[in-house]
Formats: sequence, structure tokens, C-alpha cells
Amino acid sequence: MLLVLKQSWALMLGMLLLMLGNGLQGSLLGVRGSLEGINSATLGLVMSAYFVGFLAGSWYSPVMLRRVGHVRVFAALGSLASAAFILYAVYVNPFSWFALRLVVGFCFSGIYVVAESWLNHSATNETRGQTLSMYLIVQMSGMVLGQLLLNAADPSGYNLFVLISVLVSISFAPILLSTSPTPRHDTARSMTLRRLIEVSPLACVGMFLLGGVFSALYAMSSVYASAIGLTVASTSAFITAIFLGGLTLQYPIGWLSDRIDRRWLTIAAAGIGFATCLIATLAGSSIQLLVACAFVLGGIANPMYGLLLAYANDYLDVEDMPSAASGLLFINGSGAVAGPVVVGRAMDTAGAASFFVLIGVLFACIAVYALWRMTQREHVVVESAAPYVAVTSRTSAYATGIAVELADEAQLEALEEADEDLEYRASDEDPPASRQD
Repeated sequence: MLLVLKQSWALMLGMLLLMLGNGLQGSLLGVRGSLEGINSATLGLVMSAYFVGFLAGSWYSPVMLRRVGHVRVFAALGSLASAAFILYAVYVNPFSWFALRLVVGFCFSGIYVVAESWLNHSATNETRGQTLSMYLIVQMSGMVLGQLLLNAADPSGYNLFVLISVLVSISFAPILLSTSPTPRHDTARSMTLRRLIEVSPLACVGMFLLGGVFSALYAMSSVYASAIGLTVASTSAFITAIFLGGLTLQYPIGWLSDRIDRRWLTIAAAGIGFATCLIATLAGSSIQLLVACAFVLGGIANPMYGLLLAYANDYLDVEDMPSAASGLLFINGSGAVAGPVVVGRAMDTAGAASFFVLIGVLFACIAVYALWRMTQREHVVVESAAPYVAVTSRTSAYATGIAVELADEAQLEALEEADEDLEYRASDEDPPASRQD
């Protein structure tokens, strides 16, 4: 890890600052919107704009990279995002916020691709896996710390919006001034969505429903907290627990994913999510119980993205995995667009408790569909399954593709070493050179 930090500390620092700003902006808009008297349905539409922009950016970013290169794309998108954060405080109305969220989502989609390709290019074959792991830790840590910054100033003023803009602006300095060479943009082999659905219906349907869970948890949690009257400090703790849960339970669920039938694990995780939502609807404004439920929900939802991705990879060739990751990210994003709109409308119509009710319904749908799919297809033998990859929906398809390839290479190396050990035990020959150490 020390070697990774030495090689790419500037890029990691830049991404940490970037995620601090991005993590704070979603929570701040929900709180500020509630203070301004904007209803939940309208805020749901505003929040969904980010995911619309993100989808558009994921489609158009490769085109921009091929035309003008990484440096210009990075600088242009960074400048637009920083300006948008300042304008949030200048034009406090739903129409302006919708347009600005659209711009921010588009910008961050391209920024992620550029930053992740830069990190990958700066790493060596020996450190690429560690670099990606460090990046994912930095990304999640930035989102967690960003929630704590909600307490740094009054949400009804300008200061927090200025802080977000400053953080994002500063984040580009270490990245753009890095001595790492400009990366080359590669295009993966394409796969149609129809083909992807044929390969793994469960992964596709699950990803779509999970997109709704993600967007509700991460975009509407601050709106829910304001609707039930939580203080800014309690709102910050509630949202922080969601991200901490995702960070803490990522690897335990990933460990289980590589050892048991992933469909049973999907059903169990979704069932726990559903039960937790039932408990949360009864929690009222009990901050201790709400924080505990938020931790569990974040801990279930975040790893489930990697779980469904790994399940789809069980039925794919290695060269198709990066393209499938891109398709699943698109499907997940499509579900995320609808999540805040539906949750916001329900909260306005049936009350704030609808926030957890609808998330629970989405988890239940995932569990029921996974149970039905178990009657349609035999399970993959664990030993031949694709490895679990600890990625999230905030990771671009570029980084996800790299993670999948690295995990597959590591699995192949482990299998080859195991075969060598078996051959050695079955013969009287000396052990392989790699084993004599």
C-alpha cells in the first residue's frame, strides 16, 4: 500500500477532495430544499436529475475523450461542476436545481472515467489491484466524511455551497499537476442489452430494482430526515451510517459470495433489507434505531451491486465482462432515475414512512424474483464461479471492467498454483520453483 501511495498520492488526494464535495452536495440539497418549503415530490424530481445526467455522461464521455483528450475533458467538466455548486445557492428554486443537478451528474460521470483511467495508467502490473482497492476505499471514505461536513455551517446559508465548490476546484489541482502520463482511452468489446438480459435475467432485473434502492437511500435520505424533523446533526449521523454500512459489510458479503450459491445470498440479503425496512417504519424519530437501520440497509445495498455483477459474470467469457459491467451500470442507472421520483411522490401522498416502505418493496421484489429464477436455471458450481468484485454504482464501467479482469486473473493464478501443488503431491519430483521459497 505504501508503494501505491507513493506512486499515486496526488490522484488519491484529488479523488478524496472530489468525493467530499460530491458526498456533501446531495445531502445538503435535501436539507436546504426542505428548509425552503419544497415538497418531497419536487425534490424527488430534482434528485433524479443527477442520475439522468450520469447516464448521459456515461454515453457521451468516451466520445469527448477520443476528440479532445483526458486533460481537456477533466478540466472542462471540473469547472462546470464547481460552477454548478455555487449556482445552487444563487438560484434557489426547483427548476434551476434540476438543471444544475443534470449538469453535475453529467460532469461526474466523465470525471470518474478520466480519474480512474489515470489511476490505472499510473499503476504497474504488480500494484494495479492494490491501487484499485485503495481508490475504492478513498471514494467511500470521501462520501462518509462529506456527510459530516453538513455540520460545518448553517444549511440555510451560502457557506456550505461555497465549501463544496472550493473542495471540487482544489481536487483537480493534484490530479492535473500529477507527473503521471496521460492515459490512452480503450473501448471494450460491445454487448447489447438484449444479449445481457438473455445471459442473466436475474442480474439485470436485480440491478434495475437495486438502482431504485440506491437512489432512494443516497438521494432521498436527507429529504426523509428533514420530513420527520431530525436536526442537522442527526441527519448527518443518519446518512453517514448508510455509507459506513456499505464500507463495513462489503467484504464479508463478498467473502460469502465466493463460497455459496449467489442466488441464495441475494435472497438472504434482500430479505434482511426488507425486514430492516419494516423495523425502520416503526422507529419513528428514534435516532438510535434509525441509524442502526441505515447502517444495515447501506451494508446490504452496496455489496449487492458487486454480488449481482459477479453472478452475471458466472455466465460470461472474460472478454465480455467489461462490456457487461457497462451494461449493468446503465441498467442500474435507469432504475436510479425512477427511484427518487417515486419515493418523493409517495412521501408527499402517504407520508414520510413511505421512504422505507418503498425501499422494502424493492428489496422484496429482488428476493421474490431471485427465488423464482432458482426454479429456471441450475446454479453454477462454486469452484467455477467468477470472483466477487468489491465495486459500487459510483464506480464507472471503466474501473469496474479493470476490477473484473484483475479478479479473474488472480483466480486463474490461484487455480494454476493449486494444480501445480496437486501434480507435486502425485509425483516424486521436486516442488515447482515458485513453491520452494
